[in-house]
Amino acid sequence: MALAELDAADRHRAVAAGFADVIADVSDWEAPTPVDGWVARDVVAHLVDWFTGFLDAGGVRLPGGPAVADDPAAAWSAHAAAVQELLDGPSARETFTHPMAGEHRLADAVDRFYTADVFMHTWDLARSQGATPDLDTAYAQVLLDGMIPIDELLRSSGQYGPAVDVPADADSVSRLMGFVGRDPTAG
Repeated sequence: MALAELDAADRHRAVAAGFADVIADVSDWEAPTPVDGWVARDVVAHLVDWFTGFLDAGGVRLPGGPAVADDPAAAWSAHAAAVQELLDGPSARETFTHPMAGEHRLADAVDRFYTADVFMHTWDLARSQGATPDLDTAYAQVLLDGMIPIDELLRSSGQYGPAVDVPADADSVSRLMGFVGRDPTAG
């Protein structure tokens, strides 16, 4: 089943597993990524640290795990399992209020702000190792369709670089990566 057709818990399970698969193939944690100034380890640290802080700001605490600096794969595994536990449990249906992101059902907040980010950073981590991940093109299109109307808001957040032009007939993953400031043709 395509990612876009899954519920928030199953989508996270699939996206997190895909990211773990890319982690398993990392041979150089100091390799540069398409994110300016980041190495492979920084991609994992970003996902673990920012989302832990995001949830914490809304009163939801994840249990601690191994440090990314010591063992990125173990840190990811513990973090992804803790997020999955939230999504599989009763709190997924509860209201989550974040001071910047507003009020959402917890599962929707995880899905919208985090799972989508893991999906996009899977590409970054794979590219740091010279690989191109096989990402779900339909889900990439869903994300792109949701981001295009809020282009100005996203750019002003400082979280996205300038868009990179890609051919109009490029696949949706390449267009998504170009939209968020990555050059999908760069080696």
